[in-house]
Amino acid sequence: MEIYEPAEDSYLLQKQIRNYALGRVLDMGTGSGIQALEAMGCPNVREVVAVDINPQVVVELNKEIKEKHYRKIKAVKSDLFENVEGKYHLIIFNPPYLPQDQGIEDWALYGGEKGWELSERFFHKTADYLLAEGVILFLFSTLTDKKKIDEIITRQLFEFKQIDSEKLAFEELFVYEIKKGKLLRELEAHNIENLNYFAQGKRGVIYTGTQDKSRFIKTHFAKKELVKVAVKIRRVDSKAEGRIENEAKWLKKLNKLGIGPRLLFSAEDYLVYEFVEGEFILDWLKRKNKGEVFSVILNVLKQCRELDKLNVNKEEMHHPQKHILIGDKVTMLDFERCNETDKPKNVTQFVEFLSRIIGDLQCIKWDVNVLRDLSREYKDTYAEESFQGILSYLSKVIESN
Repeated sequence: MEIYEPAEDSYLLQKQIRNYALGRVLDMGTGSGIQALEAMGCPNVREVVAVDINPQVVVELNKEIKEKHYRKIKAVKSDLFENVEGKYHLIIFNPPYLPQDQGIEDWALYGGEKGWELSERFFHKTADYLLAEGVILFLFSTLTDKKKIDEIITRQLFEFKQIDSEKLAFEELFVYEIKKGKLLRELEAHNIENLNYFAQGKRGVIYTGTQDKSRFIKTHFAKKELVKVAVKIRRVDSKAEGRIENEAKWLKKLNKLGIGPRLLFSAEDYLVYEFVEGEFILDWLKRKNKGEVFSVILNVLKQCRELDKLNVNKEEMHHPQKHILIGDKVTMLDFERCNETDKPKNVTQFVEFLSRIIGDLQCIKWDVNVLRDLSREYKDTYAEESFQGILSYLSKVIESN
């Protein structure tokens, strides 16, 4: 496979190197080595690591380094960060950005089917190799889809600005200065790493990551203890105010009753809790036997009863398909709309959900009218006796099926 020779994109990016190069520099996808060698010549740079997936690139660059007795640069074969270690003040990346042509393989030209897939992989990992105040110099083209690139960068909690561009015959080139956003730096200060976009709801965006809890233990003998976490942040386009703070407030209270994912810490615009592994409730119920089904339904109803006794309305319990996970335990999710009320509806809403899903369950059948009558009786008084009546009826249904 041939080595990518410098072209317009290489020279456009090269113009920015001396404005940013210091300390440790990583040149990702080094190709001819033009950016790495430029950085090596900067007075404030102490080490340059040039990596490329093409073994021929590494051989040729290391040969040049040896022949010219360069001291603060080395070339390493690596598929992106596969063989990269440590953190850097500057990371340079001029990725292959052309959409894939069928039947042609060339690491130096094609960035994936759409042209941006390799860049997406890069940004999924870059934060773990960039110092808190570090900078990424990133070049791409309109052929890659600028809107998609902006979305990828923003989703990984980076901030960016365009610092140069150049129009060519069939494309326009852009050079971005990219830094860690305030939120990303704050989360990393709490020992959270490996952050990646996970899912998006109406009011929030969820990221997953890992937290090294051993760093909080003041001993030289503490072993690394990684805990998977979820980070929920407010969607920038959401008009709902104070939802993150509200969810954090209620999780602090409800965790004492064993309800909800375990909250670790929170701030105004985000909260962090232990990630919950599991399967959404309706998918789980559809494939389990009647004993397992009854056990989970009983668990959820008891959690709903605890909420009712606190005069707390969780909301969304009449359609909890995406709000209850079944794993090692039964966990309710999403408390951002939780509120105090004299007329809580958690038990009655969940009973209504059960009344609607009877047709989806093969292992158990109940009389919808009886269940709804019991629910109405409970709604009138919120009495423990009425609640036990619901549980007693479901227990009898299980025994008779």
